[in-house]
Amino acid sequence: MRELVETVAAGLAAGERVTPEQAARLWREAPDEELRRLAARARARFHAPGACTYLIMRIINYTNVCVAQCDYCAFYRLPGQAGGYVLSREQVFAKIDALLALGGDLAGFNGGFNPHLPLDYYCELFAAIRARYGERLEFYALTIAEFLYLADHGKLTLAQAAERLRAAGVRWITGGGAEILTEAFRLRHSKFKYSVAAYLDAQRAVLAAGMKTTATMVIGFDETIEERIEHLERTRAFQDETGGLSSFLCWTYKPYGTAWGGAELGSAEYLRHLALCRIYLDNIPRLRASVLTQNEAALDGLLWGADDFDLPIEDEVTQSAGATINLDFDALLARARALGFAPRYRRVASAPAGAPAAV
Repeated sequence: MRELVETVAAGLAAGERVTPEQAARLWREAPDEELRRLAARARARFHAPGACTYLIMRIINYTNVCVAQCDYCAFYRLPGQAGGYVLSREQVFAKIDALLALGGDLAGFNGGFNPHLPLDYYCELFAAIRARYGERLEFYALTIAEFLYLADHGKLTLAQAAERLRAAGVRWITGGGAEILTEAFRLRHSKFKYSVAAYLDAQRAVLAAGMKTTATMVIGFDETIEERIEHLERTRAFQDETGGLSSFLCWTYKPYGTAWGGAELGSAEYLRHLALCRIYLDNIPRLRASVLTQNEAALDGLLWGADDFDLPIEDEVTQSAGATINLDFDALLARARALGFAPRYRRVASAPAGAPAAV
């Protein structure tokens, strides 16, 4: 093990890549202290030791009607099922107004595959948001998985769907819906979602249309370490090809109320995985920790390779499966400072009037 750690450390110093085989051995053999030390070295390629950034943001779940039927989701309702909803435009605006009042400037939209909402619905909604809020707000419009569904459902090419969204004022479509990017995982858990190849083709189309995107990953299902590494390898290769991934965010599956069930992943394994992500993803500078699913423990991720985190005020999808929201932002930021970091607010949009200064 010592020889492996020294080899990887020397490779990091020389700008060499960690191989899938080395990553698997690190996961199985490296003690926490050594894995954390390697992640700190990898982090230092991009960030000063005490530097980190954060966002105040809100996920707006505009509908819970979805036909994907993922067995790890506690949020969705099938069409016609009791409890299904679609938010009105006024309800969406109210959620954005509340976010701005808290000093946030980023909203994410997520709602699944609703067969009753055509692409026109989204284009009109996003154009109205851009017109109403201008540069006070930025928004992540949809996920890659939703974008893929909308194009497919509307019998549009990916390029056509992307161009229509861009014309409506959309600048970002996030890498949500990736979960674990292996075909075997998708067949086990989300058979009505699209293949890995289709997902990546959709992400390429988003970038080709001039929009931005991110990379995401969810762990804590029944995936193997080999599947996790395959996901990281696909992500790294995609970034080599496109250079279009602005950040990488990993969070953990919440099992409560889902068809799949299972046990919740603890923070110790999450932190080790963050370290492995930081060591492996040598071409994505920003690695984000998930306060939404790991609460205060996510801030320890700053010691394990992360450099950025969200302070969320809502996400019904993960809350439905057991996530809790902590709105005591001062306490969370104090935790980061106690770990030796100086958190600075990373404003996505132009500063709204009266917004707090960067920290």
